[in-house]
Amino acid sequence: MDHGQFLLGGTLPVNRLGFGAMRLPTGSFQGPARDPKTGIAVLRRAVELGVDHIDTAWFYRRDGVAANELIREALAPYGTDLVIATKVGPLLGPDGFPREEAGPDRLRGLVEDNLRSLGVDRLDLVYLRVGAALTVPTGESLAARFEVLAALREEGLIRHLGISNVDAAHLAEARAIAPVAAVQNSFHVQDQGDLDLLTECEEAGIAFVPYFPLGGGHRPIDATLMAEVTSRHGATAAQVALAWLLARSPSVLAIPGTGSLDHLEENMASGRIDLTPQDLITLGG
Repeated sequence: MDHGQFLLGGTLPVNRLGFGAMRLPTGSFQGPARDPKTGIAVLRRAVELGVDHIDTAWFYRRDGVAANELIREALAPYGTDLVIATKVGPLLGPDGFPREEAGPDRLRGLVEDNLRSLGVDRLDLVYLRVGAALTVPTGESLAARFEVLAALREEGLIRHLGISNVDAAHLAEARAIAPVAAVQNSFHVQDQGDLDLLTECEEAGIAFVPYFPLGGGHRPIDATLMAEVTSRHGATAAQVALAWLLARSPSVLAIPGTGSLDHLEENMASGRIDLTPQDLITLGG
């Protein structure tokens, strides 16, 4: 099934099945570094398979292997139809895990790090990632930090702005400062706590881009709860989870990440799965 495209920020058409770069340097923030040659091969194959939206961050790195630098080596000079999104906010601790959060005074430097490492003059989409942990920091203002990114957008260093790990109050606060093109929160077939926020984004023409779409982090997917649907389609749980996201709303952009060519092929094949209304009821939505 062709799930079509989404007009990111009203100007950038992207296929709704993209690629997340977090797992290119390592399988986890605290795991060993992966072979950069494999990461380069995965990126090039992803583009061959139709990916035109890559989600990354400068802090996706481990022991000298960095996602942004892999993207640059694999794909630069970039095609005019390739959209690269990045995020700023978290700061890596000595253990390589995001432990702290940058204040407004450090955001320009973080944006410039992304510009340099990706080898571009302007970033297509920059998310302000709120909080250093996976829990949404409800009640925490993002205004001072988002204003910095909005100013960089006015300078021409950023094309579109997004926010990540947020609630509805954060979205309202950000939209009062500058247009928001995308929201990136934890969300998957068995983690649907942000349905109201997804609906708000859909109504406003804002992309909703789930991180951990395959159940990473602290909310794993239980494949046994999906067995009926996976059996019906002869598909894996990961493929059905991605197909569910694409069926859930036309505003959802799926960005599954992997450091494996085999898993990349598996993930991209999910775009050919056409879930039925009964499938969606079975999966809970």
